[in-house]
Amino acid sequence: MKFSPLPIALSLVFQCAIFAGDSRLAPPKDLNGYFPFHPPNTMEEWQERKSTVRRQILVSQGLWPMPSKTPLNAVIHGRIEADTYSVEKVFFESSPGFFVTGNLYRPKQVSGKVPGILFAHGHWQDARLSIQPDEKVRHEISIGAERFENSGKSIFQSLCVQLARMGCVVWQWDMISDSDSIQIPRSVVHAFAKQRPEMNALENWGFYSAQAESHLQSIMGLQTWNAVRSLDFLLTLPEVDSERIAMTGASGGATQTMLLAAIDDRVNLSFPCVMVSTAMQGGCTCENASLLRINTGNVEFAALFAPKPQGMNTANDWTKELAVKGFPELQKLYALHNATEKVFLLRGEHFLHNYNAVTRSAFYTFVDKHFRLRGSAPVIERDFTPLPRESLSVWDAAHPAPKAADPQFEKDLLKWFTRDAQNQIALAASTKDGMESTLRPALKIIIGRDYNDVGAMDWNMSAKVDKGGYSEITGTLINQKHQEEVALLWLAPNRWNGTAVLWLDDCGKSAAQDPAALRLVDSGVAVFGADLLRQSSTPVTQTPVVANPREFAGYTHGYNHSLFAQRTHDVLSIIRFLHNSAPKTDSTPTRVLVAAWGSTGPIALSARAIAGTAIDKLAVDTKGFRFAKVLDYRDPMFLPGGSKYLDLPGIIALNAPHRTWIAGEGHKPNTLGTDFIEFTPFEGPPEAKSQSAVDWLLR
Repeated sequence: MKFSPLPIALSLVFQCAIFAGDSRLAPPKDLNGYFPFHPPNTMEEWQERKSTVRRQILVSQGLWPMPSKTPLNAVIHGRIEADTYSVEKVFFESSPGFFVTGNLYRPKQVSGKVPGILFAHGHWQDARLSIQPDEKVRHEISIGAERFENSGKSIFQSLCVQLARMGCVVWQWDMISDSDSIQIPRSVVHAFAKQRPEMNALENWGFYSAQAESHLQSIMGLQTWNAVRSLDFLLTLPEVDSERIAMTGASGGATQTMLLAAIDDRVNLSFPCVMVSTAMQGGCTCENASLLRINTGNVEFAALFAPKPQGMNTANDWTKELAVKGFPELQKLYALHNATEKVFLLRGEHFLHNYNAVTRSAFYTFVDKHFRLRGSAPVIERDFTPLPRESLSVWDAAHPAPKAADPQFEKDLLKWFTRDAQNQIALAASTKDGMESTLRPALKIIIGRDYNDVGAMDWNMSAKVDKGGYSEITGTLINQKHQEEVALLWLAPNRWNGTAVLWLDDCGKSAAQDPAALRLVDSGVAVFGADLLRQSSTPVTQTPVVANPREFAGYTHGYNHSLFAQRTHDVLSIIRFLHNSAPKTDSTPTRVLVAAWGSTGPIALSARAIAGTAIDKLAVDTKGFRFAKVLDYRDPMFLPGGSKYLDLPGIIALNAPHRTWIAGEGHKPNTLGTDFIEFTPFEGPPEAKSQSAVDWLLR
């Protein structure tokens, strides 16, 4: 059979003229980018997209699988009686030893079940306990943002009191490091700027370290978990109606609202304020997490709540264009659900960033309408006298506060989440069903591409040289869908046997000229070498990051794939090209094999775990690599989430049941699931690795 790549090249070269280069070489996207939402054309299309984005949120927040729900051990004390409502102090454990603190507002007269409201606040320091000075309140009144000098002193108490007067139970809790939440300091939660060497270790690590990111542990994920447990707590109250649960919050509180509403079906009404936007997505370290907003954003997060009732507002901030960018697309999605009347926008561009009396009134009215309370509108706040700080604080002599800002507590907390996740994931990995329902979906989010989403490949040949028994062809493989390029070196034997081998190594496409690879060419195999992204004669030692000077991986990897993932995308593109670049002809391989050396071994294993049967045989040398050993989030081998799902052994297990030759892992990889793999270990001298792999590939 004669191998003739030239017809493919000529048929495709002219399709590449409009391609402007590899988009991944541009500066990485950051939180101030543009994040449009594209509503689907059909419900089937939306359900598939919704499932993917929801899983992306859960994985990014460290909630796939959901952590174990340990006893809340809730303490409710210090009841204060007001006119028609009461206020109580509450703390509970969202995970062992970690306290969520806040106040519970309840109507005095309860008949039957009543709505439950979750109120998450944003970046107002000491929000729940703070009282605004008189001059600031008078200014707010003068611009129409507040109505009363008393109640205007605390927008947080105002919302809770009014809802309790309307007959709702309201739980308002602290952001981590705020008010009575003192176990992790503000310098870590909101002001983190520089990596902490003492927290970046192979064991006993802290937040923001490469280890924490590799295990998908973040402050944002912890806040999302607190929201989940807050809903658990609210539903323990016997008077709360589980069919009428609402959540609201402004700014960072809106971010928490969107995420809980997107991932927890128990929420029935959502009202995120001044955060739903195609522009800035949230500037704090507590609002960003690796993997979270890659190819998605806040408007789509809000969209996941459709068709349930959802309101939002605009202000003279990053939300000011929502009425024309984002909200019309949400309306189209709600229309697809025949629920247009359930999505609402309050225009307020004449106000600054806020949750003022005007916006609160819109929320009360929205709750009143959809939870069938008074049946009249609009609902306007009544005045009240705010409680002082000492009346609301949950800690006192009878209920002493835990140790504040304890670095060891931070390490111990992450150790608990690590151990809990490892136990659950190991159990899942012990069965084929568990591998498919837990590990493989997580890996697809971590790598960020499904094989079916690779798209069609174009080939742009640049040169062809006759080398005697084979042709040496160079060119560029182009992925138009994702705007990506891969330079290839293609060794095409004159008498081709129908087999193609992708030969990967750290030196890039020149690896195809390795003596072992040339032995394949001599046997009639077509061999391809590739320059994966940023592979060159000068190895990359640190990957690009966004311009933000704060050393937080989430600012970069919350919006951009890691280099490891991008190189995996390149492998998937090449495999797709070899299978589907042209109609089935004499130029189309009947078998596609991969051999990978150096740092490309784990990349090839990741690609095979996603591509499955598209790679007939895989030979790799892992050199014992583990993501857990990477201690720099700018390392080219850094992968957010890489350690969490059994590290590289978990990825090896996901290569089941396909034929795999592995060096660097001993007699058998140390992982569950390898019983399903046709596994051939290499145990010879190092210099014989590649020749042994070729022997195995040729069998």
